[in-house]
Amino acid sequence: MEDEKVIEIRGLKKSFNGKAVLEDVNLDVRKGENVVVLGKSGTGKSVTIKCIAGLLQPDGGSLKVFGEEVTELDEDALKALRCRMGFLFQGAALYDSMTVRENLEFPLKRVLQIKDKEEIRQRCEEVLEAVGLTDAIDKMPSDLSGGMRKRMGLARTLIVRPEIILYDEPTTGLDTITSREISELILEMQKKYKTSSVIITHDIPCAKLTADRVLIMNEGKYIAEGTYEELEKSEDEFIRSFFK
Repeated sequence: MEDEKVIEIRGLKKSFNGKAVLEDVNLDVRKGENVVVLGKSGTGKSVTIKCIAGLLQPDGGSLKVFGEEVTELDEDALKALRCRMGFLFQGAALYDSMTVRENLEFPLKRVLQIKDKEEIRQRCEEVLEAVGLTDAIDKMPSDLSGGMRKRMGLARTLIVRPEIILYDEPTTGLDTITSREISELILEMQKKYKTSSVIITHDIPCAKLTADRVLIMNEGKYIAEGTYEELEKSEDEFIRSFFK
């Protein structure tokens, strides 16, 4: 694990309709590290990663990604930053009118502006092989199972070769076996592509498998951090309740 910080957050605040969702969030993510965030619904877990991606504007605090203050970037600089980040939404966010191949080609052509057809073909095949979906290249998203759609969403996230991946509940709605497969895939992607990740999840087996470090969120703040094993043995009853 390298010590280089790719995300640095200090005193992050965010409110909606006068209700504070993030009150004082502090977070460092190091290069090549998987950080898992646990917390009850509505505690601001997803809001944090939307701020990191520049999809939401925080009300206060400092949020640096690759050393740049995200809130101070203009539209072009924000687009360039997002090219270095991948965001895996809960629903995989696929274009239903496009085939798997077309879904993968879209960010290459539109975001990275790649014109070389051979490079596009190679990148599509590489990521589909990485997520075990080579045979699905000409299928429509509606032909894919829930687990396959998650894999496909991950493939489309990976195709732009991001340095950071933000996962929002990557195993939600999946059966136990498929959830484990997706968790193992997250681990494989970390090793293969040297990605740094923030993983928002309620899925304790996913957290145990993927986390280098776990943070626990409550009432807009991180109240504990450590390895899975350290937090599982915590003397604090609230913290221990996540691991039962």
